[in-house]
Amino acid sequence: MKRLLMPAEWEKHYGTWLSYPHNPDTFFEKLDSVRDNYVEMIKWVSIGEKAHINVNDEEDERDLRERLKKKGIDKNVVIHRVPTNDAWCRDHGAIFVRDLESGKLVATDWKFNAWGGKYPHDLDDRVPKFMAEYLGLERIEIDMVLEGGSIDTNGEGVFLTTESCLLNPNRNPNLSKEEIENNLKVYLGAEKIIWLKDGIVGDDTDGHVDDITRFVSRDTVVTVIEDNLNDDNYEPLKENYRILEKTGLNIIKLPMPDPVYYKGDRLPASYANFYISNYAVIVPTFRCDKDKVALDILQNVFKDRKVVGIDATDIVVGLGTFHCLTQQIPEF
Repeated sequence: MKRLLMPAEWEKHYGTWLSYPHNPDTFFEKLDSVRDNYVEMIKWVSIGEKAHINVNDEEDERDLRERLKKKGIDKNVVIHRVPTNDAWCRDHGAIFVRDLESGKLVATDWKFNAWGGKYPHDLDDRVPKFMAEYLGLERIEIDMVLEGGSIDTNGEGVFLTTESCLLNPNRNPNLSKEEIENNLKVYLGAEKIIWLKDGIVGDDTDGHVDDITRFVSRDTVVTVIEDNLNDDNYEPLKENYRILEKTGLNIIKLPMPDPVYYKGDRLPASYANFYISNYAVIVPTFRCDKDKVALDILQNVFKDRKVVGIDATDIVVGLGTFHCLTQQIPEF
């Protein structure tokens, strides 16, 4: 049996894989604005690595190329005509691990059921196979539902996840907690798994960890905290913080932004949904005073990268932001 290990996100990337936003049932009338801010993200990614972008058809490819040209992005972008149901490549893309014996990269292809059968996913299901074939990598199919946004790792076998997502009966009703843990050990190299409880309000993924707590070094996490006692996120985030305190990790607090709503519904706005690329750390911002506080905290953490805030107020209408849109490909 191969010994596999998932690298940390801050380790050197060959590139980043993404899927272009196109679904009007996800972004509604915000799609044009979403695409503009998405291409702004691509600009910062492409400074330090290749951005591989799935597009649905000729029309979407033309739209993307026009926006890239307007922003002066003329290198490190590869466009693939690979149709998807939606833009959330973190969850429908392959998760890359390293074979510790050979040093080669391997694409793990987990089952994807659109966060418990909430949305169509027939096209998304085909993406990991294409990614592996294009990159010339071995692909391992795994008989377990797992989304990239539901886990985070320090690159040395320590993983973060949430009970509300991974133990949800809408994912793997036939697997016990022990069996789920064993799959993370076998295919991702997990040695220690830290189980947080619930995610944030408005998160249709049932509580992805990439909206609440993230590794920023081998022994340090940032975690979001809600200071308003009357906010629905106050108690769940406090409980997660108590769990982290018992792990021996260094903990850096990030504020939660002011609540963001769309047509009366609370959205899962969080500064923890940042993406660590080779050159920049791309952070969602939400047009509030806490934006600068969060950016300053993260710039102090990532001294070797430029921390860039990009307005995600419209993107989060789709119930995710920059980390949800990206999937890193480690160097190989």
